[in-house]
Amino acid sequence: MTPFPMARLFARPLEIWRSWSVRTRVLAIAGLGLLVAGIAVAGYLALKRPGDISNPNVDFVEERRREPKPVKTVDWPVYGFDDARTRYLPTERVRPPYDASEWSFQAGKLLEFSPIAANGALYFQDKDALFRALDAENGKLLWEKEIGDLAASSPAYSDGRVFAVTLEPGSAVALRAKDGKVLWERPLDARSETSPVVFGKSVIVGNESGDVFALDRESGKVRWRVSTADSVKGGLALKDGILYGANYAGEVFALRASSGEEVWKSSTSGLSLGRGGPVYSTPAVAFGRVYLGSIDGRVYSFDAESGNVAWSHSTGDWAYPGPAVAETPHSEPTVYIGSKDQNFYALDAQTGEVRWQKDVGGIVLGAASVLGEVVYVGVIGPKTGTLGFNVRTGKQVFENDLGEYNPVISDGNRMYLTGSSGIRAFEHETPAERRREAARRRRVRQREQEEQPGKGERSHKGQS
Repeated sequence: MTPFPMARLFARPLEIWRSWSVRTRVLAIAGLGLLVAGIAVAGYLALKRPGDISNPNVDFVEERRREPKPVKTVDWPVYGFDDARTRYLPTERVRPPYDASEWSFQAGKLLEFSPIAANGALYFQDKDALFRALDAENGKLLWEKEIGDLAASSPAYSDGRVFAVTLEPGSAVALRAKDGKVLWERPLDARSETSPVVFGKSVIVGNESGDVFALDRESGKVRWRVSTADSVKGGLALKDGILYGANYAGEVFALRASSGEEVWKSSTSGLSLGRGGPVYSTPAVAFGRVYLGSIDGRVYSFDAESGNVAWSHSTGDWAYPGPAVAETPHSEPTVYIGSKDQNFYALDAQTGEVRWQKDVGGIVLGAASVLGEVVYVGVIGPKTGTLGFNVRTGKQVFENDLGEYNPVISDGNRMYLTGSSGIRAFEHETPAERRREAARRRRVRQREQEEQPGKGERSHKGQS
């Protein structure tokens, strides 16, 4: 076969081009330029990360300030303190400075999530799904039970039972709180690290297949099940009978806790091509809003009734953890959240504007907690430990080398600080106690000097 001459292929277009006037050629080139520019702009807009959102028309519901109550102890029965996951305990008793730790417990394995506190006991599990109960007064082990092979979540307490989930084998488990007896175990068809929440007769959890389950509290049977577009990793928040959650597809959703019926579905918006950013963060619900962070590097506020985005605020990297949300007697409604960008943010809960921001010297992957007028946050490398800041000013008022992920809870009497593999209990040190401790140290130094004649004299001469 004779090859088709290439010259013949281009002959007709060239004849047309030559037949055009100079003006027509110029217009054609200009039109082609506009077409190319339009394609380029469309491509840029598709790939461009969208800007932050500010919608001042979304309602903000003022709530009555939660004043500290003069009670000896309270329960911290679920991850996030309350069902709305606000992580805020009003207290005047638990505050810096703290005395030396009252007791210390070493688990020997990673404790990624903090314990819960109920009826004088702490309940938690390590990464190998070994579930433990400690006496909150002295840190002594009450019981322990293996419930799986891998875990990364806090349990929930309700009516003499504790409920937990496992990554492997991917199940929900109910245990008797007093002795750890397993009451039931329910396969979840996929791994789970969704810290449970209890609603009426149901225990609510999620899994990595994107399902949300309501399990019967007594038997573990499935009461209802809802499928979403991707993994449900964080816990679900509960407020006024509505569940709020999110998934790795960037969907944010509200479900009726009684039936699983969808109330609304929204989305994060931080990635290009109109994609929502994945969410690991456990939401917090307050002031008529739903607050959460996203791996797209933004913190979001959604209207709790409609799902409309009220605002978003960009951080320099992942906003991985759940937020703490509080209005204290000395501070306005504020969202506290850390980022992989090594900053800790205090954001106006209504507008998303920065109240204060701190470079904490390490990444923040765990949720903060507010106890009284201090917010505590865990930091991981290069600086590692727990920092505490005054909620109004951002002034640092606490530091401890223990703490990495979700470090702080309280029962209103003590602060319980969780590190990579251990838990310590701290009590506030009163001025009188500080004076007694200072006097004790002076007596110790004096005895040491008396036991070593000449030591004090030599020290004095050395300072002259």
